[in-house]
Amino acid sequence: MDQHQQEWNEKVAAKIIKNLEKRRMAGSYTVDAVQAKAEIVDMIPHGATVFRCGSMTAVGMGLWEAIAALPEVKLIDPYLSGLSPEEGLELRRQGMTADVMIASTNAITLDGRLVNLDGMGNRVAAMAFGPKKVILAVGMNKVASDLETAVSRVKHYAAPVNNIRYGLKNPCVETGLCSDCRAPQRICNMWSTIEGHMIKDRIHVKLIGENLGY
Repeated sequence: MDQHQQEWNEKVAAKIIKNLEKRRMAGSYTVDAVQAKAEIVDMIPHGATVFRCGSMTAVGMGLWEAIAALPEVKLIDPYLSGLSPEEGLELRRQGMTADVMIASTNAITLDGRLVNLDGMGNRVAAMAFGPKKVILAVGMNKVASDLETAVSRVKHYAAPVNNIRYGLKNPCVETGLCSDCRAPQRICNMWSTIEGHMIKDRIHVKLIGENLGY
């Protein structure tokens, strides 16, 4: 990434972090994914249980492999191959009481709001309440100027791309844009906008100066 883009990232990230603090959430900025991974791993307490949520950002960073290799840390991973649907659901329930949840956000506004859209709801539920600590790895490509722009980004970009990733046959796979369908395999069921938190710094947003995830 060139110097000018990096300078923009740093200035915008600083603004977002200040606004997160006003909302009783923590934030920090790291130039690249390699350093961000190391810093996130360092935030995980010895002996913690860590809940894995669906996040292509974390996958791209190699976060899950790094966490699984930590001694005395238990990774609650509903994405393990070979699990039955019932086993996957049970692990998602266990994740609600984990020490640490790691995920991303579909969008973040300049004023520090976190905007997400879920299919099953376990990710947005755990982000709001349950795990003691929530760490969100967020590429600067997910920054939106305001709430309306954030919602549009999620509906017409993040959701269709994830439908394509899952190999679904929903209408947005054909058009690339949301048509507010009611398809049986619809993954856009539960909106969440986090405006702030009563538990100070429970949510930590790690902004990363790269394009990561969807």
